[in-house]
Amino acid sequence: MKTVLRGMIAALCLAGSAAIANAQGFPARPVRLIVPFPPGGTTDILAREVGAQLSQKWGVPVTVENKAGASGTIGSQDLQRSPPDGHTLMITATHHVINPSMRRTLPYDTKTDFTSLALIAAVPNVLVVSPGFPPASVADLIRAAKEKPGSISFGSTGIGGANHLSGELFKAMTGADMVHVPYKGAAPALNDLLGGQIPVMFDSVPGVLQHIRSGKLRALGVTTKTRVASLPEVPTIEEAGVPGFESTAWFGLYGPRAMPSELSARINRDTNEVLAQPVIREKFAKLGADPGALTQPAFAQFVDAEIDKWGGVVRRAGIQPE
Repeated sequence: MKTVLRGMIAALCLAGSAAIANAQGFPARPVRLIVPFPPGGTTDILAREVGAQLSQKWGVPVTVENKAGASGTIGSQDLQRSPPDGHTLMITATHHVINPSMRRTLPYDTKTDFTSLALIAAVPNVLVVSPGFPPASVADLIRAAKEKPGSISFGSTGIGGANHLSGELFKAMTGADMVHVPYKGAAPALNDLLGGQIPVMFDSVPGVLQHIRSGKLRALGVTTKTRVASLPEVPTIEEAGVPGFESTAWFGLYGPRAMPSELSARINRDTNEVLAQPVIREKFAKLGADPGALTQPAFAQFVDAEIDKWGGVVRRAGIQPE
């Protein structure tokens, strides 16, 4: 028995030593950074900024590789199949935690097949209405939607997107009976909102900020826990009377499953140091993005909670998975 126990202790010590050595020897070659969306989008821009700074920090090339398709699942599957040595990573958007509830089958388990490494950025959303829409506050909107169920529509960039589910979360938490109108992308949805064909929409602050400032749209509330610096006069939806409401588009850094804990902690620390640099904070601010700063365990807990949260929203909304 003592011999077996000594053997187990020795094996654990060797495993711990290997993990530390793995972290200390990283990176041993160029790092591939997967972006599961086309070039030019917010995810791609953030990844290239962070990748460039990590390349300087690590002393090896960090190459962004766009592997678009199937709402991010093609690139995610590529990461899942990669060795857990830190040399293949991925930056992706909120789709990653929404896909498990929006798709009947996935080629991986989102909760167990990846290592959640770091929160890259959060982008606040805002509830906006067309200028001629009578409700002047969140409370007015809820009241109008309850008084005439189904008479108010809200637009989105498509079924299952973050702004669609923000609207569904709002409906579920307030009892407001609004009709969802999905569009094929942000541009046509925003055009119809500006033209008054639809009265309500949740959208990213960067996407509508100029229209709010010009008076072409009115902002009723931001979806974050605290007010947004670029819209200091706009209350949070929670402040406006919906306790606990929060819906933020965010972007995260992931690795394959079973990454050594020391390596995960190392990548998290290095990433957070990069995100704290003035050059990154300035570039992110232009996109309306707030850099992340969570530890690796805190980010992993956040990801699991977001998967459960959006799964609940999809079920309550009665959305059928594709």
